[in-house]
Amino acid sequence: MIEYERVYAFVMEKLERELPDDLTYHHTGHTRSVIADAEHLGIAEHLSEEDLILLKTAALFHDAGYLEQYSGHEERSSQLAAKILPDFGYNQNQIASVCRMIAVTRLPSTPSDLMDQIICDADLYYLGTEEYTALSDKLFPEMKKYGILKTRTEWLLKQVEFLSAHKFHTGTAIREREVQKQKNLKQLKAKLESGFTTSKGSKPLEILQDILLTLTGVFFAGYALKGFLVPNHFFDGGVTGISLLVHELYQVNLAVVIVLLNVPFILISFFSVGSRFAIRTFLSVILLGLCLTLLPEMAITSDKLLISIFGGAFLGIGIGLIMRAGAALDGIEVLALYTLKRTSFTISEIILGINVMIFAIAAFKFGVETALYSILTYFTATRCIDYVVEGIQAFTGVTIISGKSEQIKYKLVNDLGRGITVYKGERGFLPGKFEISADCDIIFTVITRLELRKLKNLVYNVDPNAFVFANTIKEASGGVIKRRHHH
Repeated sequence: MIEYERVYAFVMEKLERELPDDLTYHHTGHTRSVIADAEHLGIAEHLSEEDLILLKTAALFHDAGYLEQYSGHEERSSQLAAKILPDFGYNQNQIASVCRMIAVTRLPSTPSDLMDQIICDADLYYLGTEEYTALSDKLFPEMKKYGILKTRTEWLLKQVEFLSAHKFHTGTAIREREVQKQKNLKQLKAKLESGFTTSKGSKPLEILQDILLTLTGVFFAGYALKGFLVPNHFFDGGVTGISLLVHELYQVNLAVVIVLLNVPFILISFFSVGSRFAIRTFLSVILLGLCLTLLPEMAITSDKLLISIFGGAFLGIGIGLIMRAGAALDGIEVLALYTLKRTSFTISEIILGINVMIFAIAAFKFGVETALYSILTYFTATRCIDYVVEGIQAFTGVTIISGKSEQIKYKLVNDLGRGITVYKGERGFLPGKFEISADCDIIFTVITRLELRKLKNLVYNVDPNAFVFANTIKEASGGVIKRRHHH
């Protein structure tokens, strides 16, 4: 007959007496909490009486391995359970079930049945509580003591990554803990974001910088339109191109057309991107309308090639500066995002399709030569936008595969100051040695292109044989335009 109460008293007394003092989180308080949560979930999920006792036994032993070692403690926990439980009436099948549940608490967990799911949820039930911050603060010094983490920043990144990937398994845990877990994750992300931005004292300076960027951008865009494109009947892509077409075909005031045509997209952006972005874009478009009204029409040059290149360059610089200020002068990206959610086309394909129609109409109404020069204008503008928005901060994704991944991870986070994502992989499989392989961490990080040489030097100083490859990040899912600001 199973004697759970006796084994509970025996194990808890042993844990209280022998657990290392530097276990600030994985102490007897955590064990008691997991047992209580496991019992609660087991009852809610209608486990039998015997299964409930086995579940509580697994929760009792799941961290007992810390008595002997920190890394890989789950295996030692199972061994201790297998050694102790026969003396308290557990048969071999029951012990095997307990050991299986203990093993499944090892992260990343892969539960195979309801009891596995319950113990995994119970072990991490605190993720969905209002006490999450207090409890996680106890875990950090422990992980730092055992060399798993070094800094608070690294710990914050780890928490965000873990909570983002974590899923509760049982219906009860999802109902009771998922909402609060998402709130905790949101708070962590906010804390992480505030930690990587400037202090509150510099906020007025940032606002002033955005205002200057917006005003300068509006002037450059207005100068490009009034000094190059409009006097020579050239066109651009997007809403600006449509506005120029309407202006040329119907002689409607360009300032009015640009404002009116952008308004629907600004309204869409209010719901799909954010109120801050929509308000800034609206103010930028209004300022552009005023600029076009005040600036006189002046043909800087009649050379079509110069018009295409410099008209596009000034327009691209203007739009790029406004994008750096967290707004936009053209609602075409918003339209593309709105359409993306309802079709299988990418944002780039949607924008390309819209611009093809604009330049086709221009070719039909004003001649193929004008349309071709307008395409050159659009190309120049987009290149200048990319340069102004990205500049020397163009982002590069770097993947690193190395047998010394722990040292490299530490260097990337603490020396280079970059967040990392780690995939579990397998390396080897060389010609003639296909059967030889080993588990490894595949490290991914995002840096600016000027940091690439520094990163390579850092990696090769740790491991000269590391495999490093980089690729330019051209488009990120979920974004509307490339920008610094979060809207």
